Amino acid sequence: MITAAALAEPTASLSGYTVGVTADRRRDELAGLLESRGARVVLAPALRIVPIADDAELRAVTRACLDAPPDVVLVSTGIGLRGWLEAAEGWGLADPLRAVLARAYLIGRGPKARAAIRGAGLHDQWSPEGESYEEVVDHLRARGVAGLSVALQLHGESQPEYTEALEAAGARVIEVPVYRWAQPTDPAPLDRLVDLITGRLVDAVTFTSAAAVNAVLRAGEPAGESLLEALRTDVLVACVGPVTAAPLRRLHVPIVSPPRARLSALVRTIVEELPKRAVTVEVAGHKLTLRGHAAIVDGDLRPLAPAPMAVLRALAAAPGRVLSRAALLHALPRGADEHAVEMAVARLRAGLSAPGVVQTVVKRGYRLPN
Repeated sequence: MITAAALAEPTASLSGYTVGVTADRRRDELAGLLESRGARVVLAPALRIVPIADDAELRAVTRACLDAPPDVVLVSTGIGLRGWLEAAEGWGLADPLRAVLARAYLIGRGPKARAAIRGAGLHDQWSPEGESYEEVVDHLRARGVAGLSVALQLHGESQPEYTEALEAAGARVIEVPVYRWAQPTDPAPLDRLVDLITGRLVDAVTFTSAAAVNAVLRAGEPAGESLLEALRTDVLVACVGPVTAAPLRRLHVPIVSPPRARLSALVRTIVEELPKRAVTVEVAGHKLTLRGHAAIVDGDLRPLAPAPMAVLRALAAAPGRVLSRAALLHALPRGADEHAVEMAVARLRAGLSAPGVVQTVVKRGYRLPN
């Protein structure tokens, strides 16, 4: 729901834009932050975090850490460390595990991981500035890990490239699987989001984990290159941090990311970046700014349906130029006919409430007069 405060200053908010949210955990928080700025939000969790149903593997790894304490422990996430300690509490192993962690060289990959370490009464020795696994691996190789054991608390899935890099440096790596990713219970919202992205009906999509990125890419495989082409061009891709962005960077998808991995900072980045993509034209004495599903006419936000908005975008791409019905037909959804163009133009005029902005040129088509 668009708030009155957001509508009061549409040019300084996300009013008129549609943003896809792929997060599961904290999705309501992220959606609320976006909606408070005026955005229309499409919720489509790409994955869900579930505890390991059979904790035998985690218990075995915990026992192994107690029997042969690791020299280095990487805490990837705050929820991961807390889950590990809670599971150990249930087995009566929490105190021995804390003692093992206290003797290890503890690395907190980011602020939340560091907060969890300190909340457990432990002390972290180092944290990567960019919160990336690459920095962790480089730091440990520079420090020297030959002959040492390194425990990696997994972030939902295995990280074989980093495990292999540490093993190549002579370390013995122990993977600690505290939780795992699973497909969403209902895949329909994710499939719909993929369709909206490929159809350019969302203006931005947010990612808070690399696993969610991979899940969206898998969901978009039937569309082939269409999804990637949309992400590379028309849809702003906003990632909470460099680890999340890594799979997209490898596919040459431009991304924006806040300097600190915070949801509020992610939203601020979107607020800064999306309006830069808006098209502004002066037409018949009116100032029009085109946003995702709305036009700002002389400072007033005018939401528009997809077909009228598509016609307006086509006309605004060449102000003063006459576009025929046949030319405008290409801007509309498939299956439309020239009558649909006339209907879209009529709805566009009604939605803009600015006489003279969309001009009919008899027997030729329509234009935005200079």
